[in-house]
Amino acid sequence: MTSPEFRRSGAWLPALVLAATIAQLAVATFVPIDRFEGKAFGARLIAYPLMMLVAPALWWWVVGRRPSGPGRPADAPFGAFALVMLPFLIDVTGNSLDLYDSIEWWDDANHFVNWFLLLTGIGLLVVRPGRPVLETVLFVGGLGAVLAIGWELGEYWTFIRHGTELDTAYTDTLGDETLGTLGALLAGVVVARGARARSRSGTSDR
Repeated sequence: MTSPEFRRSGAWLPALVLAATIAQLAVATFVPIDRFEGKAFGARLIAYPLMMLVAPALWWWVVGRRPSGPGRPADAPFGAFALVMLPFLIDVTGNSLDLYDSIEWWDDANHFVNWFLLLTGIGLLVVRPGRPVLETVLFVGGLGAVLAIGWELGEYWTFIRHGTELDTAYTDTLGDETLGTLGALLAGVVVARGARARSRSGTSDR
């Protein structure tokens, strides 16, 4: 993809999010700063970029390789990819700026907003126009709930079980899963309304 085409396609946006996330993860992993201790940033340096690239990789594998699919990388849904990647950047930035410890409500807000962004991006990738609204909302919200559980399991295994937050982990986990699920349900509403609008637009154009 040439540079002008790269800029016009919107590919620069997820690329920028990915680069900013990796840069901050590298600093947190290799620079000795107290607030990064015990938060498994070495594991995050590997896991976060891989998880951020799952959506583009699956899109290319499932859609981009089809004979009837988009013919050029520029046709990829880069906006949806960026939405999927943004929660990882927000999480790392919150740690870099020490917002989790300095702002009491930051962690709760992150779980709601990040799951809203993540599931909106995923919903835009997988939900097609014409699906019933309730089906879309329940699908996106349910997927968000599953991902919230998986995330909390990952946090427990990597740093909570041997860390200083074990005493409050149960209450915190329940709250995080609830807020993540609510954010995902809101994402489902947004995706469903968008899909319905696209479906009506397509119907009126025929």
